[in-house]
Amino acid sequence: MIHASPHVRPTILIVEDEPLLLMDAIDMVEEAGFEAVEAFNADRAIEILASRSDIRIVLTDIEMPGSMDGVKLAQYVRDRWPPIEIIIVSGHRTVAAEDMPDRGLFFSKPYNRHALASAMRRLAS
Repeated sequence: MIHASPHVRPTILIVEDEPLLLMDAIDMVEEAGFEAVEAFNADRAIEILASRSDIRIVLTDIEMPGSMDGVKLAQYVRDRWPPIEIIIVSGHRTVAAEDMPDRGLFFSKPYNRHALASAMRRLAS
């Protein structure tokens, strides 16, 4: 398990292609005490993950443009970066238990900001 210094805020990568939803997610993540990094699709998210070692959690929407959706991205992250925690969100789809990555969480949109922030804090501790 990766432990951050008490002076460094844990970093969450938000993968969301809708600009207003992305801005809202960034606000929520920062209000919860985390550093937010953003990607508009899975391809960009993978580039960021490959170049940074400080990402603790990936918060991804399911439906987005690019080579893979959020569920496939979550599975890829679990395989390539096992310590990173994963939260999948969607306003249109649910994820079958067998398609969820180990330790992955799912929240339906619109999500309860307090419940999601609580889950992020739990995952980052």
